Amino acid sequence: MALRATLDFLLYDWLQVQSLTARGRFADHSRETFDAVLDTCERIAREKYAPFNRTVDTQEPRLDGEKVVLPECTRAARLAYAESGMLGAAQDYAIGGMQLPYVLEAAANSFFAAASISISAHLLTTGSASALMAHGSALQKEVFAHNEFNGRWAGTMCLSEPQAGSSLSDITTRATPDGDDPLGPRYRLTGNKMWISAGDHEITENIVHLVLAKIPGDDGRLPAGVKGISLFIVPKHLVDVHGALTGERNDVALAGLNHKLGWRGTTNTLLNFGEGRYPVRGAAGAIGYRVGEPGRGLQYMFHMMNEARIAIGMAATMLGLAGYYASLDYARSRPQGRPMEAGGKDATQPQVRIIEHADVKRMLLAQKAYGEGALALNLYCARLVDEQHTGGPQAADEARLLLEVLTPIAKSWPSEFCLEANSLAIQIHGGYGYTREFPVEQYWRDNRLNMIHEGTHGIQALDLLGRKVRMEGGRGLQLLAGRIEACIEAAAGTELADAAAQLAGALRQALQATEAAWATGRPAEALANAVPYMQALGHVVLAWMWLDVAQATLRADAQSPANVGRRAAARYFFHYELPRIGAWLRVVRERDMTCAEMDEAGF
Repeated sequence: MALRATLDFLLYDWLQVQSLTARGRFADHSRETFDAVLDTCERIAREKYAPFNRTVDTQEPRLDGEKVVLPECTRAARLAYAESGMLGAAQDYAIGGMQLPYVLEAAANSFFAAASISISAHLLTTGSASALMAHGSALQKEVFAHNEFNGRWAGTMCLSEPQAGSSLSDITTRATPDGDDPLGPRYRLTGNKMWISAGDHEITENIVHLVLAKIPGDDGRLPAGVKGISLFIVPKHLVDVHGALTGERNDVALAGLNHKLGWRGTTNTLLNFGEGRYPVRGAAGAIGYRVGEPGRGLQYMFHMMNEARIAIGMAATMLGLAGYYASLDYARSRPQGRPMEAGGKDATQPQVRIIEHADVKRMLLAQKAYGEGALALNLYCARLVDEQHTGGPQAADEARLLLEVLTPIAKSWPSEFCLEANSLAIQIHGGYGYTREFPVEQYWRDNRLNMIHEGTHGIQALDLLGRKVRMEGGRGLQLLAGRIEACIEAAAGTELADAAAQLAGALRQALQATEAAWATGRPAEALANAVPYMQALGHVVLAWMWLDVAQATLRADAQSPANVGRRAAARYFFHYELPRIGAWLRVVRERDMTCAEMDEAGF
């Protein structure tokens, strides 16, 4: 499988992840155990996920009375995944985990995203449980997180509300104190949450909702802003301190299903908390248990959201690669047109396969450059997570800062450009690509969600230019620049010297634009073109990825067809993509206000 060969190269030849086995946490592992995990996940994805990708697209979740009905293949796939141990792959042995490096977990999960993103959406459970492991009490970890990792229960994240959307400071879900409880300070929650992936289903015995809500003050008013947000565990079914279901349904009611353009196999819900449909213990409101300290809920949830953003970037990447593989197969088998040596119009000549046409090769190279470059970026970020958790103090701190800067790019760049890859895959198929006879139209529909998922493109861009590149005196951006400059220096004396020089110039442009954007100190001017800034810095980062990967091909079997192809994709990125940053950075550098000052009457 092309994906497996690419993963092997990026993991072992480029990132050298086998070196992690020298660290105490991973000492029981080896290249052989890493390969065994990849083998298992590739097999489950091939057998339990891929054959049913179209099934879950056409047989959407539906309501049968008050229950959500999903195709049986969804249950079977999740069961196989849970039995593999992957829900707790990176967790401690003591709680049934495998103590795998996070980068291996991310790589192994990529098979499921490529096979069927709708079915693999259950991976939110891992993020939910990880957030509780980081911020929950000992009993909350034991009762809720451990039962999510072992597959008994599923998990969700409940942030958005119908009236607030991404503006979390405007949420109105209310949490009223309801006494003490061994499972944590107990509250009664009332409110509505929207866009909850896997918010209701029958494939696990319980669902653990992590809910953002506000605790009213003494005057009964909800605090303003995000600093008043707390985090609560709200199980669908109430449980005791041993993790056994009590038989009581919590007052969490399914208000409706959202029917989406893509990810159609994933249950996406509107949930009402405390509406009274399921009165519990003689009082109004859904029972929830506060996690950690009051008012720190958003901070706690961001632990889950940052992992989720990297996962969304990986999801977008794998959909882009799935379309690339499909269109590559099609281009190799579809005859159309004549050889260009004779002008392409000599009907006496036999037809050629469309992969022999330069423009089709252009579209395939673009997909390869986008998809494999994005995969390198996401694996690099996953490797930084391992460095943050198991490296020495300086290495861990540098990994933390790099992740702060790279996470908005790792989420958004694949979401935009792997979607473009899917569009090119449809184009290669011609009219057939627009039909359901071929999978590429579904890949495009599924991928379109990822520019919105876990924070829209605009929100990520504001976060990047407004906060991440300036935090701690700009130290994260300086650190990123230092890593890129080290790569440039290493490539300067090789056949990649021209690309290295081009990247050096692009990096200078990006750093100058960052400074110029904030020259007046006015956020409205600096952030007016935050998205073009993110696109440009993303392209600089991807050029860095490709230059570093290209150097790894020279250290390996440089003349193998796969490595020659990787260097061709790198060359494509430098020749066709990196020059685009000039236009993006110009409006940033000049603080162009064309969009910001547009009068709505003119629309």
